[in-house]
Amino acid sequence: MSFPGQVKIVEVGPRDGLQNEAGTVPAEIKVQLIEMLADAGLPVVESGAFVSPKWVPQMATSAEVFTQIRRRDDVSYPMLVPNLKGLEIALAAGVEEVALFAASTETFSQKNTNCSIAESIERFNAVIDEAQAAGVKVRGYISCVLGCPYEGEVSFDTVSMIAQEMLEKGCYEVSLGDTIGVGTAGLATELIEVLSRQVPVAQLAAHFHDTYGQALANIHAVMQCGIAVVDSSVAGLGGCPYAKGATGNVATEDVVYMLHGMGIETGVDMGKLLEAGRFISDFLGREPVSRAATALLRKQAG
Repeated sequence: MSFPGQVKIVEVGPRDGLQNEAGTVPAEIKVQLIEMLADAGLPVVESGAFVSPKWVPQMATSAEVFTQIRRRDDVSYPMLVPNLKGLEIALAAGVEEVALFAASTETFSQKNTNCSIAESIERFNAVIDEAQAAGVKVRGYISCVLGCPYEGEVSFDTVSMIAQEMLEKGCYEVSLGDTIGVGTAGLATELIEVLSRQVPVAQLAAHFHDTYGQALANIHAVMQCGIAVVDSSVAGLGGCPYAKGATGNVATEDVVYMLHGMGIETGVDMGKLLEAGRFISDFLGREPVSRAATALLRKQAG
């Protein structure tokens, strides 16, 4: 199959990336990072999460961050909400798009959200109903689609069932998350082939972590199946809590470098993206976890 001529990149660094940081990242730093990413041409910048500050302290300033962003008309700034309480806070802040999530195995669902898959479906259905009533767009995430840290192999039929439920209920798109980064290109292709029997591939997105260095290969593979939306994190922000010391989200710079090299349009300005990655990496006191960024920044330095 041929590759899509254009790929939309969903930037998740300010949320999925920074939520894993041990040290506090001030609201003003997050706001500047989000604005730099939007100015770089990223059409979607996930900006925070309305979750319990007890469990995810890095997201405690999400309402403050959202209200301070200099928002562009051509960019979406979704916020993650786990339940109706999170949605209530999002609506009060004026959020126009939210993301919600479910896990593809019972054990991960219990560990992550303290409920079963069936209960999580009831929960996100209630959120979708309320969000749609308020005119808010909803995106869905499914965790651990290619492997679970507790159960190992994942049932693709379960992933398909959850994706169908999300799309039929009203999510405009479902992002498939390889949360611990164990998937390979063959497995990723098989997943999309299974899902394509029940749901439109045009409404699916890829969210691959790079724990085992397979993320770019997996993205390349699923693009051949028709996937044209890819989640990534600037500077490779975000670790994997189940593989100590391993990297997490695939770096946006690496994805953009690959896509541009293939002649695929993204609308992203690599120079401005590098500036954003350098900015947050300097604040965190480390080098970007991106091979493309490292190479290009060294080249710029001469």
